[in-house]
Amino acid sequence: MSKIEAEKDNVRKNSQKLKTALHEQGEALHKEIDAVVKTMESSIDLMDYKLLAEMNKQEDSMKHIINEIKQLIVHLRTLLDTYDICIVSKYESRNEEFSRLPALFQVTLHKFVPRQINSEEITQQIGLLSEQNITNLVEWSINEPTVLANFDTEYKKNALRSVSCQSYTELWTLGWEDCMRLYNLRGELLKSVPTNSNQTPHDIAVLRNGDLAYTDYHGRSINMVKKDGKHIHPSINLQGWMPRYLCKTYYGDFLVIVDSDDKKQTKIMRYFDSTEKQSIQWDDQGLPLYTPNGTTIFLTENKNLNICVADAYACAVVVVSAVGQLRFRYYGHQESFKPTGITTDSQGMILLSDFETNLIHILDENGTFSRYIDNCDVDRPHGLCVDFNDSLFVAEHRGKVKKIQYYK
Repeated sequence: MSKIEAEKDNVRKNSQKLKTALHEQGEALHKEIDAVVKTMESSIDLMDYKLLAEMNKQEDSMKHIINEIKQLIVHLRTLLDTYDICIVSKYESRNEEFSRLPALFQVTLHKFVPRQINSEEITQQIGLLSEQNITNLVEWSINEPTVLANFDTEYKKNALRSVSCQSYTELWTLGWEDCMRLYNLRGELLKSVPTNSNQTPHDIAVLRNGDLAYTDYHGRSINMVKKDGKHIHPSINLQGWMPRYLCKTYYGDFLVIVDSDDKKQTKIMRYFDSTEKQSIQWDDQGLPLYTPNGTTIFLTENKNLNICVADAYACAVVVVSAVGQLRFRYYGHQESFKPTGITTDSQGMILLSDFETNLIHILDENGTFSRYIDNCDVDRPHGLCVDFNDSLFVAEHRGKVKKIQYYK
């Protein structure tokens, strides 16, 4: 009972913490709105200043002309009353001069056209609350892991590189071919979807809405496929960057690893729909977090919103926070270490495949090594994914897929 009371207290404290953060975000949004309003007010004042200055200038010119005309009328009256022919003969008419008055201009007053307030957009600006679940804790077992399924794919001659769960019983796969294939756990091919460009895609990921996303490296595009296999247009086209690996996130957006056109820079970009929201590239010392032009850099997002990257060329796993701050690096426990696949489970554990030793490493969310999965006859593991029941799928280099239950 004391543990339940402690959990209830944690719930109350967390709720207060969320409300405080929400209030702070609301205040920040109010400040931004106030700043935009003040900027627009300043623009109105500046436009009015320029317009009024021009109107004052014209008004002064008209007053000057009117004064001259009044003076001329007085002068003409004196001419009418004089008998001096010399004075009258010297007079020159100014009718033509006064007939050319300054051009009048028409003033078009400012208008403000308010946009309809979209509460959905405001919610997205403020942020999203992650789902809250009550999960029965799973006790880690020292028993041997179990292979639940083991089947061959069509990629026997073309290395299987990536897997992504469509459901409990269906799995998308990707190899060195210009199509993605959907299998069930019996190894039966359910669907084959070719790419738009006939180029080999670099990676695949099933997003939270069920769409399949894939990257076209040479086409510099990120493409979406509906559940019925039809492509969604338009795709996301990048300028100056080429996309490699990608993953879904808990908030419904997705992350993608990209290389610069000159192959000298590599970074992570976060997208919501087709809008870039974030870029992660450097550590606190201004050094690159990821190997430039690293052809094998898988990534995933943990339940604590940390971004976990398996950088095969750096022989390291690099984990950063949601804002891109480096949390830790993991270099393995053996002399040879080449992480080629990475995924996370519902407990926040990080699972990564070692291409050189055929081991699956399991770390906790803080990077502390827990144990290996080393007795399931895994051969040259590449891509990894975890399904909704926390069973692990391993894509082997020569085209075989294994489904492993690694704890009770």
